[in-house]
Amino acid sequence: MSLMELHRGRLIDHVQLVVRDLAASRRFYEAVFKMLGIPIGGEAEDYFWADELFISSLDSRAARGQLTGRHHLALQARDKAMVDAFYKAGLDAGGADNGAPGERPYHPGYYAAFLLDPDGNNIEAVFHGPAKRSAASVEINF
Repeated sequence: MSLMELHRGRLIDHVQLVVRDLAASRRFYEAVFKMLGIPIGGEAEDYFWADELFISSLDSRAARGQLTGRHHLALQARDKAMVDAFYKAGLDAGGADNGAPGERPYHPGYYAAFLLDPDGNNIEAVFHGPAKRSAASVEINF
């Protein structure tokens, strides 16, 4: 098997989802983020955000009155147990099954689960198997 090297944190600065029901989305994302160890970073009446993901209501000034449509977002998990916890928490918080936790054929060790959020976005938690990271995250100071 050849060595696979992945680089994260260079392509996407942030992603915005515009949702129909902000409260339903908040319940779903708070539940799955909690299982992944991701805190809510901030909020206002018409949005909330965590890490690089910004979620706003349709009437938010940032949304311009348009829903974003269906997206697939893959969130990093530290291990298989975290993927399993993500899946259960998401189902309990109103998400719909789109692929139970398990090994996937994408590469050896790829373990993931898929849920549909309240707007039909395909939200995945993935553990890529044992790997060494150069850093837990990229720290940006202003």
